[in-house]
Amino acid sequence: MQDAYIYDALRTPRGKGRKDGSLHEVTALRLSALTLNAMKDRNGLDGAPIEDVIWGNVTQVKEQGGCLARSAVLASELDESIPGLSINRFCASGMEAVNIAANQVKGGAGQAYIAGGVEMMGRVPMGSDGAAIAVDPSVAMETYFVPQGISADIIATEYGFNRDQADALAVESQRRAAQAWEEGRFAKSVIPVTDQNGLTILDRDEYMRPGTDMQALGALNPAFQMMGEQMPGFDKVALLKYPHLEKIHHIHHAGNSSGIVDGAAAVLIGNKAFGEAHGLRPRARIKATAKIGTDPTIMLTGPVPATQKILQDNGMTIGDIDLFEVNEAFASVVLRFQQAFDVDPDLVNVNGGSIAMGHPLGATGAIIIGTLLDELERQDKECGLATLCIASGMGAATIIERV
Repeated sequence: MQDAYIYDALRTPRGKGRKDGSLHEVTALRLSALTLNAMKDRNGLDGAPIEDVIWGNVTQVKEQGGCLARSAVLASELDESIPGLSINRFCASGMEAVNIAANQVKGGAGQAYIAGGVEMMGRVPMGSDGAAIAVDPSVAMETYFVPQGISADIIATEYGFNRDQADALAVESQRRAAQAWEEGRFAKSVIPVTDQNGLTILDRDEYMRPGTDMQALGALNPAFQMMGEQMPGFDKVALLKYPHLEKIHHIHHAGNSSGIVDGAAAVLIGNKAFGEAHGLRPRARIKATAKIGTDPTIMLTGPVPATQKILQDNGMTIGDIDLFEVNEAFASVVLRFQQAFDVDPDLVNVNGGSIAMGHPLGATGAIIIGTLLDELERQDKECGLATLCIASGMGAATIIERV
């Protein structure tokens, strides 16, 4: 069994996922190709033995349809002999791409991979693929399906989190993200998006609202209360599954939930021989990966059992981890993780998260791995864990350690 190393990690800035967003005119194909080209240029990958490009994207229809990974290779400056694999594990797609690549390297199936993902949420709306679990009554009724926002509110109700706690986490995410940008903590990893003439379209996450405070968030109405309490009455569906709750408390809104954005990210993974042959120095070793299925109704609790599994499988404890990246899909997801493991909040999402900067579904898993690596290096720490909740009830996790 070989070690799998991270040689580089990069991402684009995240643009607002709507018509006035800076990346709205950029297709998923072009943003993916730009990201692959940046990885090639930064690491001198001409003629390098890249076995495959594994690319996550969630809404695989229209311009994100087909095998977007292969199309991106052909649209990029990579050699056409490199194939491409598109995968979908919902919000963990980018992480799963990295994990698959790492495990392929460990098993000897090629020396190096580029893995990551993309999502242009302003161009290909979330849910436009008509997922069976949401639209097919034969599975939706059997699983007590509710939308993710309702699931987030179920977590808050089940585990006792209130609106003030959720809003405070959101305010802190905004503060940390603004500080990280001000101090240049993302400078190593963020590549500018340019137009055909080489002019910069976007070089900074544009979704952030650094002036956000508790008063501003307090003025927002719960986003999922109407769909929960009125037609089609998802609260009733949830209470059929969890009658002990009596009532769902709706605490989430746009300000304490992840932002809809456009973005892409990539990670270069290879074995020791690959690095030596191409003069590249490994930054970290991918120590372990894990994935797990969970309750599909409450849906978003996956980071807890995924973390428990990855630690147990590798003979580790939570105390062995120096820093954590827990995707901020909703505030209650992170609050539950911190509660379950009694983790110091100062060790979790040190530079803010998806509440502040947005959650480009297929890319986020790769983004948080890169962010975790940068922060481990900045703080001179050794070991980090990244994890995400996943739609329809799953969780994924990755442990990296610096070398």
